[in-house]
Amino acid sequence: MEAARLLIREAKEADLRALIGLFAADAVGGHGDTTDPSAYDDYLRAFRIIAASAEQTLYVAERAGEVVGTFQTMITTTLTGRGGSAMIIEAVQTRADMRGQGIGAAMVKFCIDGAKSRGMRMIQLTSNNARKDAHRFYERLGFKPTHLGFKMLLK
Repeated sequence: MEAARLLIREAKEADLRALIGLFAADAVGGHGDTTDPSAYDDYLRAFRIIAASAEQTLYVAERAGEVVGTFQTMITTTLTGRGGSAMIIEAVQTRADMRGQGIGAAMVKFCIDGAKSRGMRMIQLTSNNARKDAHRFYERLGFKPTHLGFKMLLK
């Protein structure tokens, strides 16, 4: 299958179960995602917060009517870089059975094109240290590992 037959669009609430399934299938992320029905309201609350935000957008990649990938973008403006805005890409996931078909590259290219058209100063993303294949993927797309990230889990 070709990435050209891919539709990238804003996620809808109707996509939520498919998105939860993508995240729950990710063994490396360690985010505790689950398809357990008791967790659905947590995802729904988060989805609605993202959907209501002017600076955040959740997307799906769809092929033949099925969600095969997802990512989220956030726009941040800081005083550094002379007040420039940056796009942050988060939660990039391609369905396991669809990897290697150009879906991830199409999603990231969508972000790059959008950031350029909006005059962004840069795009940044983080990737789990264990995701060596993902690191090579991002480097092939032109990203450079220029910073070291830190996190503090509170829950």
